[in-house]
Amino acid sequence: MSRLKVVFAGTPEFARVALEAIAAAGHDIALVMSQPDRPAGRGMKLQASPVKQCAVANNWPVAQPRSLRLDGKYPEEAAAGRDALLAAQPDVMVVAAYGLILPQWVLDLPKHGCLNIHASLLPRWRGAAPIHRAIEAGDAQTGITIMQMDAGLDTGDMLLREALDIGDDNTARLHDRLAEMGGRMIAQALANIGNLVRTPQPAEGVTYASKVEKHEALIDWAQPAEAIVRRVRAFDPFPGANSPLDGETVKLWTAHAVAAADASAAPGTILAVSDTGVAVAAAGSTVMLTELQRPGGKRLAVADFLRGFDLKAGQVFG
Repeated sequence: MSRLKVVFAGTPEFARVALEAIAAAGHDIALVMSQPDRPAGRGMKLQASPVKQCAVANNWPVAQPRSLRLDGKYPEEAAAGRDALLAAQPDVMVVAAYGLILPQWVLDLPKHGCLNIHASLLPRWRGAAPIHRAIEAGDAQTGITIMQMDAGLDTGDMLLREALDIGDDNTARLHDRLAEMGGRMIAQALANIGNLVRTPQPAEGVTYASKVEKHEALIDWAQPAEAIVRRVRAFDPFPGANSPLDGETVKLWTAHAVAAADASAAPGTILAVSDTGVAVAAAGSTVMLTELQRPGGKRLAVADFLRGFDLKAGQVFG
């Protein structure tokens, strides 16, 4: 394997795992690009992204432009980003959940172009939230696609593609499994750079994974139990499925569908309460809630939750 000069562009934990895998494979990290520091936590202090934290810990140079469009809103930051990229003289650029659109001049700059680590089996779930949307839709499988980037939104030729069974994972668990897979696969791609077969994405089966918005976390109890449970799994850890009850917004973290149903109960009605679960009426079936959280509280198994929140049959989630 030849040692490559790599520019890495990414921001969240998913990308950090890939960055460390590239370094562990023996490549030269010539430059790390990440989103600017953001306010976070109760004090809303500026916090570096996981990728930047990794770069600083390893003394890799970092650039954080708000845009790379030279004719865009931040031309001075874009020009500084261009200077950093030119100085790095990369053989290849690897992108994973970066959060910025790469203009054509960036795509053309590295000798081997730009490779993207995408957390879906393209062309399904192009876009911002492929892990959440795969779970929400009830897909049996997802995976990682290593793609040669072009100017479109996740439309480039596929270089490597590997599937993974979703099972009953929530987004947190599936994220971690896919992050490990992405790191392994990008190391494989770099080891075979220049010899990978480019496969155009098929025109059929294209779907888009739109960004998850907080308002989507509100549960609609008029949906079937299976759809509600998928949404609970998909929105763990963010934004956390929720439903109002007696003036409070309760977060719902773990749930499963049960066949029993009370046809006379309005959707959202609590049918039964016990230390093993809170049964709630849905469309033609029942959702069993087993982990919940009050505002300002902790995630609790239902038995512990009930010690501080006296739920009763007949109450109705909004």
